[in-house]
Formats: sequence, structure tokens, C-alpha cells
Amino acid sequence: MGARQHGKMSDAADAPSPVCQSELGLVCMTTTDEVRFRTITLKSYSALPEDARAPRLAELYADNLARLLRGLEFCARERIRLFRMSAHLFPLADYADGVGWAVLQGLRADLARVGQRARALGIRLLIHPEQFIVLNSERPEVAATSARVLAFHADVLDLMDLPASAWAPIILHAGKRGRMPELVQAIAALPANARARLALENDEVSVGAQDVLGVCRAAGVPMVFDAHHHVVKEKLPDQEDASVRAFTLEARATWPDPAWQIVHLSSGIEGPHDRRHADLISVYPSAYLDVPWVEVEAKGKETAIRDLRARAPFVGR
Repeated sequence: MGARQHGKMSDAADAPSPVCQSELGLVCMTTTDEVRFRTITLKSYSALPEDARAPRLAELYADNLARLLRGLEFCARERIRLFRMSAHLFPLADYADGVGWAVLQGLRADLARVGQRARALGIRLLIHPEQFIVLNSERPEVAATSARVLAFHADVLDLMDLPASAWAPIILHAGKRGRMPELVQAIAALPANARARLALENDEVSVGAQDVLGVCRAAGVPMVFDAHHHVVKEKLPDQEDASVRAFTLEARATWPDPAWQIVHLSSGIEGPHDRRHADLISVYPSAYLDVPWVEVEAKGKETAIRDLRARAPFVGR
């Protein structure tokens, strides 16, 4: 692919191999209908008669679980060993009326079967809630809701019989700029099963890599480094900047096992400073060549993964 070695690195032992050792991860769905999930809006749910709500959610959740199992089989066929599950697999399961959660409890065996199948196929699962989850918000109600949503996701991962560790991470953006001490405190107050899975990512606007690294060290949670976000926020020339390799290594040290490290990979549509994700990956940064797990955040989804493999020697192909 033409990815070059990092000439600015001073320690030759840190220089990555010219052969990519990464397992490439699929995010949520495919460009085709192969991996897709259903949903229901709160408006539609509220319009249902009360005695119809549980059956409707039960049918929806069971169907999404069946679709998730088919998604795992798709990943296995494509030799994809990392899959980000949708944060909306079970819509309204955390709604205040408690109906969805009760339905989900009744599907415990089916949920556990998903985790068992993922293990059998050698596929690692994770989840990445949306950016409105802000643990360190200055608004107490937002912070409380954020903590509740994270606890819900952790409980779902428990039901799926996935490890309560960073092997099955819940990845979260670091939230509000200038409120890093509050974020450390909020993480400490999370339920143990959520705190054990939490990983923090740098973003392209509010919280940069250095601040996220500091929080991860203080809170004892791993950092998911995003080179594209870093380049955009710091206005760097491209993802071959020396700091990309430096933060890749610093982030690796925050993982309980370096072999568990996950990074995010994307390319801007109109160049390195475009926040919008392109369909394909234009450049695979040399800093990532020895990263064990790489989520490909490209709009092309599985097409982007296939394109990368066609253009570079990947150990995990």
C-alpha cells in the first residue's frame, strides 16, 4: 500500500513491521443487506396498546439476535475477527417502563448463545455508544443518564456471557473539554461491570489524545487511539506524523494486555483534515502496522476491508 516506515522514530525497536499484523474490524452493518438490524421508535412504541408492547419487543429483539448470529457467520466467512455491535440492537430495552428489560431477561439463553457462537468463531465483540453519552457533563441529569446507559450496555454484555473486561469493551468519547477530573470521578462511580469494560477514545473537536491518555492513566481504563481524529484536531499534515506512532504506543500501554489494543482507522473524504469518513481507506498509517486490532471506520464497511486486504499483505486476512 505504500505505507512507509517512520523515519522520525528514534528507537528502532519501536519501528513497526512492514507486514501488517492487524485484524480488521467491521462496524455495525454491511453496505449490503447482509448484516442489518431492525428498530422501533418511542413514538411507535407508545402508540401500541400496553398489552401489545412486550410481544412487539420480544419479536423485535429475537429477530435482531438472529440477525446478529447471521452477522457473526458473515464475519467468519469474510475472515473478520472483530465486530462492533450496534448500540441499538434492543431499542427501548432501557426505557423507564421496564418492559424492554423484562423482555430481554426472558431471552437470556438466546443472548448467551450469541456470545458462545462468537467465541466458537474466534470473533471479538464490542460496542460503541453514541456521542450524546457524556459522563462528565456539567448537567447532572445528562451525566446520570449517561451512567445509566453505560450500565445498561454492560448488563447486556453480561447477558451475552462476554468477559467483564476490556476484551469486550464499551468504547466512549471522553466528553466535555476541560472536565477531565470530573470524568475520572464519574468512571470510578460506574458499576464494576461497566467500569471493567470501559475504553476512552480521543475525538476531533473537544478532547485530544493527550487529555484522553491522562484520564485513561488516572482512571485505569484503556485508550482507543484514533489517528484521523488526532490529525484533524491538531491540524497535522497526515497520519504519518511522528505523534501518531507515539500515541499508538502510549495508548497500547494502557491496555491490560497489549495484545488487546484496539485503534480506529478512517480517512477523510477530501483529505486528512476532512472530518467526514470516506468510503475507503486511502492510506494505512505505518504507525498501525503492528496494532493487533483495527476497527475500520469507513463508509464502505466490508468493501473497505476487502480493498485494504487487496492492497496490502495482512497477517489476519
